[in-house]
Amino acid sequence: MDLGLEGQAVLLAGASRGIGLAAARAFALEGSRIALVARDAANLREAAREVREIRGPGSPPAAAAPEVMAVAADATREEDAARAVRETIARFGRVDVLVTLVGGSRGDPGVGAPEADWDAVVAANLRAAVTMTRLVLPSMKERRSGAVIHVTSIFGREWGGAASYMAAKAGLIAYSKACARELAPHGIRVNNVAPGSTLFPGGSWDRRRKADPEGIAAFVARELPLGRFGHPDEVAAAILFLASKPASLVIGACLNVDGGQSRSLI
Repeated sequence: MDLGLEGQAVLLAGASRGIGLAAARAFALEGSRIALVARDAANLREAAREVREIRGPGSPPAAAAPEVMAVAADATREEDAARAVRETIARFGRVDVLVTLVGGSRGDPGVGAPEADWDAVVAANLRAAVTMTRLVLPSMKERRSGAVIHVTSIFGREWGGAASYMAAKAGLIAYSKACARELAPHGIRVNNVAPGSTLFPGGSWDRRRKADPEGIAAFVARELPLGRFGHPDEVAAAILFLASKPASLVIGACLNVDGGQSRSLI
């Protein structure tokens, strides 16, 4: 199936590891041009090196490397986000696909968390996506074409996790639906991917499993119907589809990729 992603300029915010890096690899295999954005310059350089080494099945040894650029920037800071978009457009001429992956829980998980903790969680899980979306819209509107995929969480759709995290992720889903309705007439599709518990080296579930292997084994048996965590490549496949030509009628959706973990009926 032709996904229509060859030559597309893809900007991934929060892409130095985990789901973001897996998505970058998936787009590279489709021949996309890729801009990786993350705060940690060392991890970002390593991620860019890894993506440049991607080759499709059957590719000859001398096949051209994917076109990849890396921008060390904090997407929660508007000046950094704007610089990342400017540098991407300077290199590739446009942004065809935006994927936002900045997130995570921070600080006190309770409803009484201090304002600083709320600000940090909302900045990472909601405001970064809002800022990045606003910055790429002129490029997309000019061409009347584009795809935006926000990585949210099943805990933006139902109860689970820290109060601030749930609120921010639910807000991102609501924001995405508003964008989808407003931007569809401009040829821009906006959708969400909602992962369940996803395991990768250095991620939160990896740290928890190392700290409490018996407790996490019990969690897996109790909460994950497949008896295992999700893998970043499985979430990346959903991101790739939502960015693709075959998903042309998918607008304003929130696609769970959770192995049946979630319980919501909607």
